[in-house]
Amino acid sequence: MPEEKNPTAARVIAQARRERQQREAGYRERALKLFPHVCARCGRELSGKRLRELTVHHKDHDHDHNPPDGSNWELLCIYCHDNEHSRDQVADWYAGEEAGPAERPEALDSPFSRLGDLLKKKTP
Repeated sequence: MPEEKNPTAARVIAQARRERQQREAGYRERALKLFPHVCARCGRELSGKRLRELTVHHKDHDHDHNPPDGSNWELLCIYCHDNEHSRDQVADWYAGEEAGPAERPEALDSPFSRLGDLLKKKTP
């Protein structure tokens, strides 16, 4: 049935077109148009279905800072993106060093605590 004769279909198609335009206006779609589809860290090239593994990383970690030239973005594969944010968490943890070691969590287990005793034992 042509769009003109079915108002429901025409509304659905118009809504789909609007949503596509909004997505394309989003920073991910803009970044994918601006940059080559290569991870900025590991250099992996992604295309086709694997393109979904390419994420937009905000260099200053501010998701509201989206300049039109893409200067705050870099494309990272999901693995490098996870690594980037993990490194930030570790850095934040170490930044708390001023608080002193008493506030840091301690290991619950010490796997080498009896190593000296085991090494001193003589085997028959």
